[in-house]
Amino acid sequence: MKFKETDLGGAYLLELEAVEDERGFFARTFCRQEFAHQGLNFTVAQANLSQTQKRGTLRGMHYQVEPMAEAKVVQCVHGSLYDVIIDLRPQSATCCRWLGVELSAFNRRLLYVPEGFAHGFQTLEDDTAVHYLMSQFYAPEYARGVRWNDPAFGIKWPLSDPVISEKDRQLPDYEG
Repeated sequence: MKFKETDLGGAYLLELEAVEDERGFFARTFCRQEFAHQGLNFTVAQANLSQTQKRGTLRGMHYQVEPMAEAKVVQCVHGSLYDVIIDLRPQSATCCRWLGVELSAFNRRLLYVPEGFAHGFQTLEDDTAVHYLMSQFYAPEYARGVRWNDPAFGIKWPLSDPVISEKDRQLPDYEG
C-alpha cells in the first residue's frame, strides 16, 4: 500500500500495490504494520458494506463523538463514488475544510478518515458498493452528522439534485 498525505492533517489516500497476472490481481487492502509505520494506530472493530442502487444518491455527512469517535478506511468495491470528508477537529489547522476524492472499483483507491472527521459520499454510478473498516463499534447515542450542503463548508458535489434520505436531510448545520 502507498499512503499519500492529503491537505487535511491525518487523512490519507491509499493506493493499492497490486500484483497482476493473467488471472487478475491480488492486493493487500489493510495491514496493521503498514498503518503503524505511518503513525496510525488503527484497529478494526467492525466492517460494513453499503450498497446503493441509484446514481446521484448522497449519504452523509456522518461521524461519532467521543468516547466512540471512529476512524474509517473506505473502499468502493463496485461502481464509483465521490467521497467527501470534513475536518471537524476544533484544534486542527484544517478545521472546517473538506476534501473530495473519487473512489471506484476501477481506480482501487481507499481513503483513511481520521477520528473527528465527518464522512459522506455521492454515487457516480448505479449499483455502487462501499466497504468500510471501522475503528469503533456503531453507537447510535454518539452518532452525529452535519448537513451535506451546509454553507459553512461549501462542498462542491459532482451531481445536482441528489437522492437523500429523510434522516440525512434533517441533519443540522455545523455549530463549531
